Amino acid sequence: MNEQQLIEGCKKGNKPAQKELYDTYSRKMMGVCLRYVSDRETARDILQEGFIKVFCSISSYAGAGSFEGWIRKIFVNCALEYLRKSDVLRDAVDLDHTCEVTGSGHSVIAEISANELMKIVQDLPTGFRTVFNLFAIEGYTHKEISETLGITESTSRSQYTRAKQLLQRKIKDLF
Repeated sequence: MNEQQLIEGCKKGNKPAQKELYDTYSRKMMGVCLRYVSDRETARDILQEGFIKVFCSISSYAGAGSFEGWIRKIFVNCALEYLRKSDVLRDAVDLDHTCEVTGSGHSVIAEISANELMKIVQDLPTGFRTVFNLFAIEGYTHKEISETLGITESTSRSQYTRAKQLLQRKIKDLF
């Protein structure tokens, strides 16, 4: 089945089409879930919730933009909803002045695998990890992040800066 047939089948509630959609996107979306929560069981719960939302709202997909991007947005929102409900973002600190860690110019990023980098990101404190993912990976602005998470823009910026500092330190410690 091509993507359009898959979408149409899912819109009609066709179980084989739903299974194929799940099989096609579950691995990538599990990666999205794991970027926001480091616990695999919680990530699986978010994954299941995300697919339920995909199947319930697929009729609203109008074909504008990438289908995978549409699905990804649902999973990001599910992860953020989980983080808001579990109140893990309450410890976000509003810092107006943070300093950047400057490197030696040697790029160690090229020397670590994607899996190692993902593990380092997963080990960030929840607030840092969430803002880092939204800004650096999903492309949200600090204004959008502040509105989505219910924090100030300066908190979003400081959480991102501190996440980068911590990532730099952790990567540097590997080498």
